[in-house]
Amino acid sequence: MSNAIDDDLYQRTRALLEPGEIQLNGAIIHTEYDGSEDVQMMQATIDAGDIIAGHSGYDPQDCYVYSGNDDTDFSSNQHQGLTLEDEEFVWECQQLLRNGSFDIVIYYEGSADHEAILADIEELGFDVTGVKGD
Repeated sequence: MSNAIDDDLYQRTRALLEPGEIQLNGAIIHTEYDGSEDVQMMQATIDAGDIIAGHSGYDPQDCYVYSGNDDTDFSSNQHQGLTLEDEEFVWECQQLLRNGSFDIVIYYEGSADHEAILADIEELGFDVTGVKGD
């Protein structure tokens, strides 16, 4: 797993995990996708979300991606993974175009198998940095 990320992005990700209603962990997924490769970047987001769902005790087939295009509280590159049955939170992400390529900042419940999630995302071919929410 890569440690080659900028400190600002790491600190901003840590801030997203600050204590709230549930304990969260996160991952920063580094892609080489530029602004013209939004379809590939969205597929990477979906693939990472499926990995998170599986390591959170959900069947990825029982989850969907909510992009918030009907919600003014969502930005254009913010997405949530929710369960089909009761719309329970599985993961949330922001897709950030930084220095010419996308980074996907994704966070999920702390009860999910953090190390397995990071390893499986890395197996997809991405550099990934884990961020623990304590």
